[in-house]
Amino acid sequence: MPTYAYACTSCGHTFDAVQSFSEPSLTECPECGGVLRKQYGSIGVTFNGSGFYRTDSRASGGDSGSKTASSSSVASTQTASASSSGD
Repeated sequence: MPTYAYACTSCGHTFDAVQSFSEPSLTECPECGGVLRKQYGSIGVTFNGSGFYRTDSRASGGDSGSKTASSSSVASTQTASASSSGD
């Protein structure tokens, strides 16, 4: 169940309340009986690693391309040396 932060508009009292999504919002301050307002803070989720940024889905010029080229050149070198040793 999520935790919501509330603040009173009259006395400034702040507190957190654990409520389900289906429960209605609190409206009355437990300290003074004033009007409550939900407070919204920063999101506690961070996305780390590859695949979360716009540039991650694009082929980079240096890293992935050079791996493919180097493995291709190794394969062609091995093929060339195998065929020349048979001569």
